[in-house]
Amino acid sequence: MAEKKVPFTKQQIEELTKKYPTPFHIYDKKAILENAGRLQKAFSWAPEFREYFAVKALPNPSVMKLLKSIGIGADCSSYTELMLCDMAGISGENIMFTSNETPAMEYQKAKEQGAVINLDDITHIDFLEQAAGLPELICFRYNPGPLKGGNAIIGNPEDAKYGLTREQMFEAYSICKAKGVKRFGMHTMVASNELNVDYFVETAVILFEMAAEIAEKVGIELEFINLGGGIGIPYKPEQEAVNLEVLGEKIKEKYEGILASKGLKPKIYLECGRVITGPYGYLVTQAVHEKKIYKNYVGVDACMANLMRPGMYGAYHHITVLGKENAPADTVYDVVGSLCENNDKFAVDRKLPVLEKGDFIAIHDTGAHGHAMGFNYNGKLRSAEFFLNEDGSFEMIRRAETPEDYFTTLKF
Repeated sequence: MAEKKVPFTKQQIEELTKKYPTPFHIYDKKAILENAGRLQKAFSWAPEFREYFAVKALPNPSVMKLLKSIGIGADCSSYTELMLCDMAGISGENIMFTSNETPAMEYQKAKEQGAVINLDDITHIDFLEQAAGLPELICFRYNPGPLKGGNAIIGNPEDAKYGLTREQMFEAYSICKAKGVKRFGMHTMVASNELNVDYFVETAVILFEMAAEIAEKVGIELEFINLGGGIGIPYKPEQEAVNLEVLGEKIKEKYEGILASKGLKPKIYLECGRVITGPYGYLVTQAVHEKKIYKNYVGVDACMANLMRPGMYGAYHHITVLGKENAPADTVYDVVGSLCENNDKFAVDRKLPVLEKGDFIAIHDTGAHGHAMGFNYNGKLRSAEFFLNEDGSFEMIRRAETPEDYFTTLKF
């Protein structure tokens, strides 16, 4: 069972809102560091293990700097995310650049930074060579197609736009070897928000066996294998978190049996985002209206612009009513925002304590793909972000948008 508690009190939020109105996101700095450390320890057996934080999950340089402080790099997929690395002081091979349908300027930026460039298609070899020149190190993203069953969010690999086929992988490494590339890596990403440990172990086996075959047939030893990310989190209280220690041990066993036994010892990388920061983020909002028609509705001052997942995916996010943590949850509500969209709902038919206007509500697990997926539909403005420090203080790491921000691009 996943424990769903908030690391702050109603009184702390009341004090914070005297200066900064809701809605806003809060990230528990201590919990993020402790959790990231767990992942690192679980894979400490691997040669030169490195985690690359998936920037898309929480694109804030303050978060990236925090993770950099314990040796975590950045997994980027766009020019702007590469710029965030500059802001956070992350450079060189601490950046993994994995993109698709990539413009030339993005490859040029990644090459200038010395990032690890992970190519998504065999035709991108020539494109990269013409756009920026081939670097010393090249990585390819593998799409295992029918060899791998589908993940609920990403779907079947055969239907995915990402990566090279098995046959293309051998050809791509051979082409790059002939062109003088000296160092090679391999990558895949076939899961999103997956809670089954064995799913990741199966993926590792596919990559390890491919690496051994490439060494035999192409005559190159891969410097690293990036197992991707996609480790899920328990959004619902009844779900169990992925046991990172068990995951690390199971993959270690496969690594030793398939690779180390043949004298192959590539580095192991991961590029997790959600599991690093997701459970330690909270969207704090306030009840502003109550409506009783065919159902009981509570309207809050946040909306899908602050957290898209419930409206977009029907995703569950747990809710805590601050100050009423121990009150009976015996009243059924839809908790809704103010967008002109009927799917602008944070909870549907949810049993909660009796809600009143003015109540502060904390929506859990918004530390990944929360603020990051924000938008300006209906002219809504994206919210502020805060760190919760270990001493209980709040540190603003992004201010809230203003109407001036919204109109800036129109005043040209």
